[in-house]
Amino acid sequence: MANSFDTAYPSVDDLRTKAKSRVPAFAFEYLDGGCNEDVSIKRNTSEIRDVQLQPRYLNNYGESSTKTKVLGMEFDAPFGIAPVGLQGLMWPNSPAILAKAAHKHNIPFILSTVTTMDIEKASELTEGNAWFQLYNPVEDAVRNDIIDRAEAAGCPVLVLLCDVPTFGFRPRDFKNGLALPPKMSVRNIMQILGKPTWAFNTLKYGQPTFENLKPYTPEGLNLKQLGAFMDRTFSGKLNEEKIKSIRDRWKGKLVLKGVQSLQDTQDAIRMGFDGIIVSNHGGRQLDAAQSTINSLKEIAAAYGDQIEVMMDSGLRSGPDIARAMACGAKFTFMGRSFMYGCGALGNKGGDHTIGMLKTQFKQVMDQLVCERVEDLPKHLIT
Repeated sequence: MANSFDTAYPSVDDLRTKAKSRVPAFAFEYLDGGCNEDVSIKRNTSEIRDVQLQPRYLNNYGESSTKTKVLGMEFDAPFGIAPVGLQGLMWPNSPAILAKAAHKHNIPFILSTVTTMDIEKASELTEGNAWFQLYNPVEDAVRNDIIDRAEAAGCPVLVLLCDVPTFGFRPRDFKNGLALPPKMSVRNIMQILGKPTWAFNTLKYGQPTFENLKPYTPEGLNLKQLGAFMDRTFSGKLNEEKIKSIRDRWKGKLVLKGVQSLQDTQDAIRMGFDGIIVSNHGGRQLDAAQSTINSLKEIAAAYGDQIEVMMDSGLRSGPDIARAMACGAKFTFMGRSFMYGCGALGNKGGDHTIGMLKTQFKQVMDQLVCERVEDLPKHLIT
């Protein structure tokens, strides 16, 4: 498939700027912000960009290919769409926009438990190729039913989230009274009135709700009660016993997301995970966290030959993806970048962002004189 994108928006920064002009501030700030003072979110990207790559211009060189294998599946590029909660709040219908674009371009799309489209719809739009990220519920019965739904929908990969033992301290969300649906303060109403395209599309597609969780949510809850229900239901901390129950029930590939240490990686291997995603939740949980690229370097060097090591958090461009792959990632994921694409360009946002990142990444490979994605570590300057 030829890579194509709107040349008016040739970078993620351009998409972010446009999205900010079209999305109400309470929704944009939920997407854009990290926790506490945003130290971790800034460190993630800045330290990725400390990585340098070296070309080898005199190599015998054919055509470079961006095709990549991970977990036994081949994709057209070494990046996928990371799970993001409350997507339909940030841009109406965005989970469907991104799921369809991912399937069209043959890259993975991961659906979050707490987004605004259900497992069944994601599977339909991707012809059974959507991955599913599980927030571990407190109640085993709810957990088992969600896992069974993912299996029935044909999801090939279950991504188990481990980095939310508590919810991050996010000052903007407190100030904005963020909830689903959003709290209708005078301030928020004025923000909505100033973003007519977002408002029109919200009317068109309906008020966003936690679609995956409707079967388990009591009817008639007000916003405060819904928030309390979510806190009670999805504050299930992981331990080895709970992971064993999930591993025994789930027959597909199992991935642990949120890994930042050698010890957790070692434990993931022992517990039978097929892969890990090195991640600090996009800087949204711990503002004192190590950057993901530095965690990746340690983990890939120690255990990259024993488990599929992937990465998200901080990636914003094709060169960033190449840097991560050169540092030992077998695959990468991006969340905010695709949501900026939807906010900026609506229904065209998924296609545009994937095409743009493919083009950027292919240019890096061509410039390095690197034919295969798996050869990128040879170009790392250590």
